[in-house]
Amino acid sequence: MSLAVLKSRALAGMEAPEVSVEVHLANGLPSFTIVGLPDTEVKESRDRVRAALQNCGFEMPARRITANLAPADLPKESGRFDLPIALGILAASGQLPSEQLQHYEFAGELSLSGQLRPIRGALAMTFAMQRSQSGPPRAFILPRANADEAALVRDACIYPAHSLLEVCAHFAVPNGQAALQRHQPVLAAQAFTYPDFADVQGQLQARRALEVAAAGGHNVLMVGPPGAGKTMLASRFPGVLPPMSDDEALESAAVHSLGGHFKVEHWKRRPYRAPHQTASGVALVGGGNVPRPGEISLAHCGVLFLDEIAEFQRRVLDVLRQPMESGIISISRAARQAEFPARFQLIAAMNPCPCGYLGHASGRCRCTPEAVLRYHSRLSGPLLERIDLQIEVAAIPPAALGRHAGSGESTQAIAARVAAAFSLQLARQGKTNQRLSSTEIEQHCRLETHGEQLLDGAMSRLHWSARTYHRVLRVARSIADLAGSPAIMQPHVAEAIQYRRVLHEI
Repeated sequence: MSLAVLKSRALAGMEAPEVSVEVHLANGLPSFTIVGLPDTEVKESRDRVRAALQNCGFEMPARRITANLAPADLPKESGRFDLPIALGILAASGQLPSEQLQHYEFAGELSLSGQLRPIRGALAMTFAMQRSQSGPPRAFILPRANADEAALVRDACIYPAHSLLEVCAHFAVPNGQAALQRHQPVLAAQAFTYPDFADVQGQLQARRALEVAAAGGHNVLMVGPPGAGKTMLASRFPGVLPPMSDDEALESAAVHSLGGHFKVEHWKRRPYRAPHQTASGVALVGGGNVPRPGEISLAHCGVLFLDEIAEFQRRVLDVLRQPMESGIISISRAARQAEFPARFQLIAAMNPCPCGYLGHASGRCRCTPEAVLRYHSRLSGPLLERIDLQIEVAAIPPAALGRHAGSGESTQAIAARVAAAFSLQLARQGKTNQRLSSTEIEQHCRLETHGEQLLDGAMSRLHWSARTYHRVLRVARSIADLAGSPAIMQPHVAEAIQYRRVLHEI
């Protein structure tokens, strides 16, 4: 037979559309052509495949070889098509039995010696394969280095291989059961180690605010002088977040798999991303000629920490506004569009003024009011509206340092209260308070009379928008959940209001 058809997958954002790899051998001058909108990496498969076949002892047919990657209008990138192209040549030239190939999908980059190298997006490809199958289920043959992440997809049939020779041996034996064995994921229960909140001295209000944020999924801005402990607090925040569900863990792992960053030992560990102030908008939201996830997507179901947020370019920060509301980011390029999840918690930190010491007991600050105003204006009003808790982190007096070392509440104790409040939210509304819609706020965030009067007065006095009003209600609901209260009382509202007043008072 001079034609062989195999199945593989491309990547288009979080999607992995099916690709038919058609290999045809025809008479004529020897040549090797790959068609179907391949990019440079795919075109280079010709040299890798030729060398791999020869070094594995196979014959490279001296014929006119055409490999078509269908559909033709779908861009193809990376070396994941090396393996199916090589197998297609062997099947079309009669060097490999082709009867069982239709029951499998293939992906893998070949070295010149025929070894299989890992690829990006194995988890997304496996998930798409399982979700799209309507007929008999297919198995997936891919590099052994990708086997653990691909096997995270429930009920997926994964056959890992070290080399092209192993794959060929699998089909050379009747029923294809000799060379490759089905891979089973090994996911032992893991207890992740996080820095402990007990190491933090003082900062009771900041610790309380982070507890409220963790319970309800809220965004936080910490304002304070250098050395007050803002970064220290943020680094301990992931340790008090509720455990990841299986669906959250799979979504997060799929995003990291697209970037080639996923590690099985981090399964169900909340992501913590801390990009530098020099990061561009593309670095944060993702992009490129072949769209890839940015920092906000890599922080999906976890924490995005922006230290010295006022030092980021304002236009870069403003790109966060839409994904903070919707939980997704859509990237459009001339030829490609991609959509990535971006449901993250923003923890930001900044100084109160350009020198950092406004209001400090030392009196070191010499910044003019105009300089302070310009510094604060680097954070736009619409962005600040989307940050639920805005708190002051004051400097610890030197006399207090060391007196209470290790006496603070531990991460474990805080996490227990957060988990209890999170369970109340799931039982009541099936989601965190931060994700409540306007209709759901009216249903689940009703105030008693005194609390409603207090909130109405604060809204008039501070000139809040409707968005801010709803965000304060969500925070008050989280405070009530931490207290185990079915109703939102006046003290809960008062605490929620004070978390919105820091930048108004500076």
